[in-house]
Amino acid sequence: MEIDFSPDRSLYPFESRWFASSRGRVHYIDEGAGPPLLLCHGNPTWSFLYRHIVRALRDRFRCVAIDYLGFGLSERPEGYGYTIDEHAGVVGELVDDLALEGFVVMGQDWGGPIGTAVAVDRADRVRGLVLGNTWFWPTESLSMQAFSRIMSSGPLQRMILERNLFVERLMPAAMARKLTPQEMDHYRKAQPSPEARRGVAEMPRQILAARPLLERLSRQAPERLGDKPALLVWGMKDLGFRPKSFLPRMRSTFPDNEVVELPRAKHYIQEDAPDEIAAAIGRRFRP
Repeated sequence: MEIDFSPDRSLYPFESRWFASSRGRVHYIDEGAGPPLLLCHGNPTWSFLYRHIVRALRDRFRCVAIDYLGFGLSERPEGYGYTIDEHAGVVGELVDDLALEGFVVMGQDWGGPIGTAVAVDRADRVRGLVLGNTWFWPTESLSMQAFSRIMSSGPLQRMILERNLFVERLMPAAMARKLTPQEMDHYRKAQPSPEARRGVAEMPRQILAARPLLERLSRQAPERLGDKPALLVWGMKDLGFRPKSFLPRMRSTFPDNEVVELPRAKHYIQEDAPDEIAAAIGRRFRP
């Protein structure tokens, strides 16, 4: 399934590019020049989430932002399971196809496990990490486990697929800033039908179902990436990823860390505090 939607150039002034992965046709943007910066989104977002950060950094960095299969403008292929392991595999294929060297990977929400999985398998090519309001280990959080089970139930799956629950309700509640109608439309039109939302519906299940991958990352991230410089940009008003619960493990995994607190930001930090994030990346990983 292809998505018939052309983003507004005034909001998303980037050239759409396409990659024929082994699993389906992937949409991404590749803007600017300089050290590569791989930008990995979460649920239910797509590369549109990074538009402000790409605009701010493309004069100094090569900004590559991908839409996972099932998200944004990418294909919804037959036979694809929309698991985190599969997403990481496809992102890795793109990184290898683009021959990215010395790249910094940024991940927020599910972009953390996906970006970390890509990075641990290519540690010799990774310059550093930017992680915000995310994780990469099996969750012991009772609230996250409950969220996974509730959102995986039949009634909530129907609301996600038929009523676009993530875009219409959950995402606005997890932002400090109110999006304009045009911005909201860019999230809606990237998930225009129940069939197009299968990837969105699967991600809550993956909080528990992806445990084998998360267990592997919990071991391999410290082993293979623990000596890399890390920038931790954290929305301090995120009720799902409370800083006191998540930042200590992030800091212990990456001793060479810098923490930037985003005092007003909730979960979707790229919408709530893009200027602060871009400035921090520019300082930490100055070309």
